[in-house]
Amino acid sequence: MAAVLEVQELSKKYPKKDVFAADKVSFTVEEGEIFALIGPNGAGKTTTIRMISTLIQPTAGDAVVAGHSIVKEPDKVRECITYLPDEAGAYKTMTGQNYLEFMAGLFAKDKDTLEKYVERGKVICGLGDRLNEKIGGYSRGMIRKLLLARAVMTEPKLAIMDEATSGLDVINALEIRKMIKNLAKERNMAFLLSSHNMLEIEYVSDRVGIITGGKLMEVGKIDEIKEKYGAANLEEVFEKVVKGGMLENK
Repeated sequence: MAAVLEVQELSKKYPKKDVFAADKVSFTVEEGEIFALIGPNGAGKTTTIRMISTLIQPTAGDAVVAGHSIVKEPDKVRECITYLPDEAGAYKTMTGQNYLEFMAGLFAKDKDTLEKYVERGKVICGLGDRLNEKIGGYSRGMIRKLLLARAVMTEPKLAIMDEATSGLDVINALEIRKMIKNLAKERNMAFLLSSHNMLEIEYVSDRVGIITGGKLMEVGKIDEIKEKYGAANLEEVFEKVVKGGMLENK
């Protein structure tokens, strides 16, 4: 498979703190792959994601998305990606249908394409007749499904999602995870995820990268790194890698 994302020694240093929030981070994400970037608070994962999303400029290094450099061609990169942050919301006075139409209109170049995006979004969110109701009356789970549909209805090369199921109950979280897995498998869409929920990451991801102190300490398939660290689950791997990274960074 071809790499949709190639992160090449990506670094970000904040002068006021005189510290690297991300330090020579490198990994790839292939077509149809779900890759999770995980780490403790302040580890550098959000900084890395924001650089890839072209929201902040790297100090050094680069990332290439579908052949386009985030440094040299940020506008082209934005055409290939979607970014759904944890704090994303929707316009509560709109109906779900109106919201999909409005968001599709920001990306579609003609009416036919707009209608295709909207129909795809309706299928993905699975809200049916509830799309005719105002978003203000939706549950958090319904809003998250609508936002996910909005994010992927244009079929981006890379979907970047931060805490995709944050605050959801078990049923809604399971549904969102299944939606992500189906999109990767059926539409060959690549995903870059970030989450504090290790159970979720272990269920949904093909590979993970563990970052701490700005450095990417481990990358691999979950079963392989569990075997490497003699761990029963991803939480145990996470603990061992993060503690090891803290000792290394002292």
